[in-house]
Amino acid sequence: MKKILFTYDLNKEGSESKRAQLREAIVSTFPTRWSRLTTTWIVETHSSAAQVRDWVSTFLDANDELFVVDITGQEAAWQGIDAKGSEWLVDVLKR
Repeated sequence: MKKILFTYDLNKEGSESKRAQLREAIVSTFPTRWSRLTTTWIVETHSSAAQVRDWVSTFLDANDELFVVDITGQEAAWQGIDAKGSEWLVDVLKR
């Protein structure tokens, strides 16, 4: 399975309800997921980066921003992530 990282900015004022809706959709769509940063996610999926982009885009307005990248098999490093988050990253990213 692929490991896809995506991050987004919801630029419209008052987008808290949209942020909550998108978070719920991500949680229900991707059983294996990680998000320790507000709008940055790593998910495990059979979908391509473009397919994830297209899916997330259905929740965004025209002025919102989205970045999606396939990080499968890529080197990773982090700092300031708690032990539970670090264990998840080590486990999932090395699969």
